[in-house]
Amino acid sequence: MKKSINLWAFPYPALWTLKECLEIAKDAGFDAIELNLDLEGELSVRSQPAQLVEIRRLAELKRIEISGVCSFLFWPYSMTSNDAGQRAQGIEIAESMIEAARLLGTENVLVVPGAAFAPWVEKAEPVRPDICLGRAREALCRLLPKAEAVGVYLNIENIFMNGFLFSPQEVREFVDSFASGNLKVHFDTGNIMEYQFPEHWIPILGERIQNVHLKEWDRRSREFGLNAFRTLLDGTTNWPAVIEELDRIGYRGYLTFEYFHPFQHYPKALIYQTSDALDWILGRKT
Repeated sequence: MKKSINLWAFPYPALWTLKECLEIAKDAGFDAIELNLDLEGELSVRSQPAQLVEIRRLAELKRIEISGVCSFLFWPYSMTSNDAGQRAQGIEIAESMIEAARLLGTENVLVVPGAAFAPWVEKAEPVRPDICLGRAREALCRLLPKAEAVGVYLNIENIFMNGFLFSPQEVREFVDSFASGNLKVHFDTGNIMEYQFPEHWIPILGERIQNVHLKEWDRRSREFGLNAFRTLLDGTTNWPAVIEELDRIGYRGYLTFEYFHPFQHYPKALIYQTSDALDWILGRKT
């Protein structure tokens, strides 16, 4: 399995350039970095093809892989929103991500297919679950031919907090119902830890897992949400069991640390600490 880290763990673009982030990630011992698309900036849905090709060239020059493309934009522009305009924009964003992945040289696009309710989104409206399911299916049916045409995987992320696809059985059945080799799962260890255990999900999802997020959470804490995730090993995740189950299903892809709040004063410390923690998790240090 390969060590990867999401760009959200870096103080980018406030303090560091993308070039600096790639250099530091490589120096810290990461095999890859996961990139996030925003509405604006050098990494955005409005980036020109030449800009993305240049980012790919820079990553190749620094000898670091791009493990995938994701975005926070699936929340304000949900593909299952009650607002038809937001749904349409969500699909356009996903289409831009597919093209960006092709240009960046990665085969992985993280997709949030929908949300019945996302409490962290300002003025979010609840969506009836059956309607949410229908809209998510409709959106993916539009996106899959585009992904298949360019050899990109659309990887559904498991997110317990969005009120949609609560169990590994539901995720498995949802993915299988499309009968497409290009629809897979982006498994996130932390997103279901309030009530469930990642090592229980992995054997049920099996070979559908195409990419993995590692997020740490402490079961002893009462808080659960974006601000509650912790640095690796500072929680109650049973990492030996998680790695054992991933190994059992033959997973050999990326393990990407996802963290939304880089250290305020010593951001480099987080990057190197995470790489070291991953070595312990993978049994490279004892």
